[in-house]
Amino acid sequence: MTDTLPGGHDSYLDDTIRGILKSVRTVAIVGATNNPARPSYIVFKYLKERGYDVVPVNPRLAGHDVLGVRAVARLTEIDRPIDMVEIFRNTAEAGGVADEALELDPLPKVIWMQLSVRDDAAAARAEARGVKVIMDRCPKIEYGRLSGEIGWSGINSRILSSKRPALAGKSFQKLSLDRKL
Repeated sequence: MTDTLPGGHDSYLDDTIRGILKSVRTVAIVGATNNPARPSYIVFKYLKERGYDVVPVNPRLAGHDVLGVRAVARLTEIDRPIDMVEIFRNTAEAGGVADEALELDPLPKVIWMQLSVRDDAAAARAEARGVKVIMDRCPKIEYGRLSGEIGWSGINSRILSSKRPALAGKSFQKLSLDRKL
């Protein structure tokens, strides 16, 4: 892959991640929940607050709302094109979810597998169809790291810049990915 550092799928270039997060608008979160203590809920809420059109996908929640958004049982039930499918399921289920995403028309631009989720065979199938794949990463963490938000907590974002971060709208707590490094 040309958009990764040596080492393959574990070492994505910051520009690749930033480009994905800036270009996608509609995100289906497979494994979303309405339980505020679960990581998938936290990521769902975070992306929604950053202006993404998020769709919860969970058969147990189908027909119910998650933060005001109606959940569906399967990706194929979503009534609009999906830019990114985020897989919040374990590795054993990731291939099946990726294959379901590859049935969508139009295809999503990105299949994103959450932290500790990795399926190289599914990634190869998706990339062969022109879909970008990110594995073992969290879009919330990456957004926070690349926008500078995560630095407020004293966490090393591995990004050093003397330039002031760009604010997202009028909020002082939400930064934009438009930060120039």
